[in-house]
Amino acid sequence: MAEQNWIETILRSLNVELPLRENLDEYLDIIIPKVRKWGEDLGETHYYSNPGGKPWLEVRDEENFHNTIVHFFNDNGEYLRSIDGNVIKGRWRLLEGTNKMIIEAGGDKGGTSELFELAYMDAYFFILRKHGTQRGRKKYFAMGYEPFIQYLEWRDYAEALFNTYRSKQRTYQLVAGIILVLVILVILLSFF
Repeated sequence: MAEQNWIETILRSLNVELPLRENLDEYLDIIIPKVRKWGEDLGETHYYSNPGGKPWLEVRDEENFHNTIVHFFNDNGEYLRSIDGNVIKGRWRLLEGTNKMIIEAGGDKGGTSELFELAYMDAYFFILRKHGTQRGRKKYFAMGYEPFIQYLEWRDYAEALFNTYRSKQRTYQLVAGIILVLVILVILLSFF
């Protein structure tokens, strides 16, 4: 009986669950520190930009948000934002030596210019954090590679991002388990 509890405890510790949160920012506050070490830098533009444009679908947790907003960070600094097929043109650029990006949209008349810092990026997730203190506003600008996340709700998006952490943790646990078994085998074989 004690052996079964020991095994059960080990198996439960291997199953990493994402705690329930109320909004996307709270989820990202938990997940990003866990996955950041496996992310890329903004200088690696091939992850989010390519000659044909890589579609990044915006994810929001607002109840009344039903728009399809797709962002393109094309070569030569061209930025396109498609809101339900209506395109706004702009520019993007990196601040040299940093993981910061300026996104300008809508042109000189009534346009916006915003400074973002990279929170996390890989081939499927692109998450920026608006620079400064965001009191009462969303902290993160969350996007995902459109073919990968197009049917996900915001909670499913958070779960998919957390799966990055789970899969890396399981890989490390598997490697550690194999090493442990090999060490035990070596010790046992040394007695014979």
